Amino acid sequence: MKDAETDIPILGLGLTWEDYSVGQKFKSLARTITEADIVNFIGVTGMVETLFTDLTFTKGAAQAGRVAPAALTYTICEGILCQTVIQGTGLALLEVSKKVLAPVVAGDTVHGEVEVMHIRQTSKGNRAVIKTSHEIKNQRGEVVITYQATRLVSGRDGG
Repeated sequence: MKDAETDIPILGLGLTWEDYSVGQKFKSLARTITEADIVNFIGVTGMVETLFTDLTFTKGAAQAGRVAPAALTYTICEGILCQTVIQGTGLALLEVSKKVLAPVVAGDTVHGEVEVMHIRQTSKGNRAVIKTSHEIKNQRGEVVITYQATRLVSGRDGG
């Protein structure tokens, strides 16, 4: 896409629906979940559950450190996608189906792996509904969350 006034290409915009193909896969950048991320998230959302606020609560459990709410992990990975593949082209998040498989703690680094499952152009023609399958993995390659997302994405001629 180019700026209409200067005809200079604009960097950082996401993919239009025409840029996707069924079976296409990509991997996002990674992000380390910090203690500050967790504390700020639980404070802002009111998720002041003992699991997230009391470091002695999980003493002896398999994970070591402050547990991150799954909602935090999921939204951080969605945020990475917002900054990249759907920046300016994502029109709506229509549906999400999510399964949490393993805990994430402060210090874990997560990334997303995405596969395009289905594309259906809408009757308007300049947008499509795209269904994707996501795996969020930690630094050890373990899948911690899986989800499917259905989005409305604009086309090259706008949406």
